[in-house]
Amino acid sequence: MSFPLPALTRRRLLAAAGVLAFAVSPAMADKSGSGSVSVMELMAPNALPDIVEGDANAPVTIVEYASMTCSHCAAFHQEVYPTLKKNYVDTGKAKFILREFPLDPLATAAFMLAREMGDKRDAVVDLLFAQQKNWAFVDKPLDGLANVLKQAGLGQERFEAVLKDQDLYKKVTDVRARATDKFGVNSTPTFFINGEKYTGEMTVADLEKIIAAKTPAK
Repeated sequence: MSFPLPALTRRRLLAAAGVLAFAVSPAMADKSGSGSVSVMELMAPNALPDIVEGDANAPVTIVEYASMTCSHCAAFHQEVYPTLKKNYVDTGKAKFILREFPLDPLATAAFMLAREMGDKRDAVVDLLFAQQKNWAFVDKPLDGLANVLKQAGLGQERFEAVLKDQDLYKKVTDVRARATDKFGVNSTPTFFINGEKYTGEMTVADLEKIIAAKTPAK
């Protein structure tokens, strides 16, 4: 099973801006978890390599499936992730992995452009979430996206070339398809914490409680 998105034509990307309000993204999280998956299968090689934030040997693994045009995902990365990083990722208690789950062609484009930045991918994702309103919900989303990415050093010529990269396009959409086929992901944000699935927004308190329950006692 797969979820091929339409070709990333300029017309298609512009049209995407008009339907973002209807993207599937739950506001409230299922704090009790909604089933679990094999951690080994969850961490198996994907179409795109994971970018791991934190100690690879940390006892808690947090995987987030996000869409760049999801306002709840943006809220998490602006309001919750900084504390998660400071208290858990940077201290070696947890590692964090963001994976692509675009809900529309514009989100696919944003993820492709972020991947183009190599090991700066996560920094670019943070930048795009922080300025989401300046490119995802405007009349000319491509112009807005290009202007934001100029701050990360991505010029117009390179910008246009990335959007035509069909191999990268396929890899991003393959990550999404595998998430749905193997792990039942159908909305954003969706989190897997040591294999346990949680959907919707997470607060710092939510994460602290879940991480504490999954951290081995000393």
